[in-house]
Amino acid sequence: MTSPPKIKVLFLDDEPNNVASFKAAFRLDFKVLTATTASEAERLLELHPDIHVVLSDQRMPGKTGAEFLHDIQQRFPLPVRILVTGYTDIESVIQAINQGRIFRYIAKPWIEQDVRSALQEAYQYYTTYSLLMQNNEELRTANEELDQFAHNLTHDIRGPIVSALGATDILQESDNLYEIREIAAMMRASLQKLDNYVADLNDFYLLKRTLLQKSDIWFEAIAADMQRIFSMQALLHQITFSTQVVQESAFPGYEVPLRIILTNLLDNAFRYQRPEELHKEVKLLIKVGAKETVIEVSDNGAGIDKEHLQQVFQLFYRASNYRPGSGFGLYNVQTALKKLNGRIEVHSECNKGTTFILFIPAQ
Repeated sequence: MTSPPKIKVLFLDDEPNNVASFKAAFRLDFKVLTATTASEAERLLELHPDIHVVLSDQRMPGKTGAEFLHDIQQRFPLPVRILVTGYTDIESVIQAINQGRIFRYIAKPWIEQDVRSALQEAYQYYTTYSLLMQNNEELRTANEELDQFAHNLTHDIRGPIVSALGATDILQESDNLYEIREIAAMMRASLQKLDNYVADLNDFYLLKRTLLQKSDIWFEAIAADMQRIFSMQALLHQITFSTQVVQESAFPGYEVPLRIILTNLLDNAFRYQRPEELHKEVKLLIKVGAKETVIEVSDNGAGIDKEHLQQVFQLFYRASNYRPGSGFGLYNVQTALKKLNGRIEVHSECNKGTTFILFIPAQ
């Protein structure tokens, strides 16, 4: 059983003896960092963004403890701030508490048990506040996505439907067999676009709402499924599709997001090929280790401009008009990777191709 993480504390006091005394008293139970000047304390806050609690003595030269804690509030909002002060400064302490500059104060000379209790309370507040901040950020992101989703949904779904309806109007008045076949092909393209969009929506829903089930994964079976799914595209567009799996033992993980990742990356690899390329290629390489699986999806297609590489995983972002997509694909890849605690690298060059490399830890 793993022990709970130690509370990380920064103690600021201009008296070296007080600093040494604090560290000696609490270093075994807490991760203690110390500073004797405000500038040194700020430097430590920059170097250690995981500090949970900041304690500062009130009476210091140049800047009081209350002023220091107030000044760091904007730049370092997460650490809980505690003032250490004598009873003679109680008025300034009350003012600092009322203005929200500090969480609480500890009277000098401090008692060990009072400090321990204060640090435990401060850490509980820190975890609650951190969770609230995380939830707020997730809610803000979700609202932004919802706004963008509503804005794009009507256009992206209605477009293919309007095109197909327009084509049926022409069909009703045409007796030309060649024209009828041409219009039927246009209708098929519109409906195929709509079908792709609905499939991406389904992936989006699965990633957002489905409870993942862990299992032992054998990638040979997944690679064989990918071969079946994309065999017709490979045949129609004369694309060589090769897969290679290096795996000696089962890999513990979540299969649904892995399949979503591979389907979207391979779909892009097939979709963004260059018609003029005589030897079109798409490759899938999977190397399975005990602790991490590395997946590489590469093609020699259209590639991605460098200016777009940082934005390709955003919802509804389309890096190319070469063959417009739904704007869901790579966003779904990124969402699935977050669920797997994985990471991705993208290497691309226009008219040379693109390679996605994924690193997925064992779950």
